[in-house]
Amino acid sequence: MTDDQRRTSGALVVLLGAFTAIGPLTINLYLPAFPVITDDLGTTEGQVQLTMTAALVGIAVGQLVLGSLSDVVGRRLPLLVAFGGYAVVSLGIAASGDIVVMLVLRVLQGFLGSAGMVIALAVARDTSSGLAVGKTLSRIMLVVGIAPLVAPALGSQLLLVGSWRLLFVVLGVLAAVLFVIVLTVLPETLPTDGRRSGGLRVAITSYGSLLRDRAFRGLVIVAGLTMAGQFTYITASAFVFQGTYGLSAQQYGLLFGAGALTVTTGTQVAGFLMGRVSPLRIAGGAVAFALTGATAIAVIALTVGTGPDHLWPMLVVLLPTIGSIGILLPTIPGIALSRQTHDAGSASALIGASQFGLAAVGAPLAGLLGGSVVAMAGVMMVCYAAAGIALARAVRTR
Repeated sequence: MTDDQRRTSGALVVLLGAFTAIGPLTINLYLPAFPVITDDLGTTEGQVQLTMTAALVGIAVGQLVLGSLSDVVGRRLPLLVAFGGYAVVSLGIAASGDIVVMLVLRVLQGFLGSAGMVIALAVARDTSSGLAVGKTLSRIMLVVGIAPLVAPALGSQLLLVGSWRLLFVVLGVLAAVLFVIVLTVLPETLPTDGRRSGGLRVAITSYGSLLRDRAFRGLVIVAGLTMAGQFTYITASAFVFQGTYGLSAQQYGLLFGAGALTVTTGTQVAGFLMGRVSPLRIAGGAVAFALTGATAIAVIALTVGTGPDHLWPMLVVLLPTIGSIGILLPTIPGIALSRQTHDAGSASALIGASQFGLAAVGAPLAGLLGGSVVAMAGVMMVCYAAAGIALARAVRTR
């Protein structure tokens, strides 16, 4: 590869990472503003929390629709329509004065924001093959792993200079910038002769064909379950570490930063190991480590105890556990996409829909079970154990 090719490849990865950031920022940027939104709109905390579930549902459905659509019309047009629409919807949320209106717009915002995530994976598959797919995804998945952890800290800083509405204005501006970049910089990566024809019927057939592949179906489930475990931590951690362990908002932000660092490390470890170790071995080791770590979190909470005096033993176990999910974020999609050619968009869509669909289910479970450290760890354990079983079945099928 020449220096020019390396620079082009590096620039494309950065651009795809920016596309991918829209989804996580949509979900988590406004988390610190929940109490303010509750007071401003005169609603309940539960209704405000539903706006996150609404966005997760929109992202899951949007990936199924827009990922398949990109296999038919190419990558650029769906990105342009989605980013343009996202900018308008975000400004609508910023201007909304009713929680019902906000809920509806959040579903639409998630739907449109999903385009950047799913099409970024498809573009990576268009422009690379074999092990190179996994290496490219390991860099793109930096964003998927880091953004949910960093976004709340970024949102809290924006609240120092404006209201919660500013957060959605910022999201709208970001989408507008990406619209301009796609329009002026991004080439079409799916040639006409590589596109699928036949409309909705063929799209449904494509999804059905992919899901009949038992190995692919198993990997889709693994991707969803590991993301559900990650979102269990994300949604429960604010209460756990500020309520149970007594951290201040600033200390909690630092903890999020530490989590982001471990996820970053995990994604890059995955990229380093690609080509040196079998991707299935990488995935199996990471799932086993995550399950062990979640179990250790529960054991420490039950034996050592919880509270400000017992924070460090918890962090020693928690942070590497989060990092192991960073290893899985690029590895599982890389394995699943490595055998897909004409249906890369649809395959990416199914992976993303599974991730955010199961995240929508798993995110509130720890809170419903009491919001304790043990509840958080218990849900994580179930997610990672189920992911291990699904991965083992997928390996046997392959």
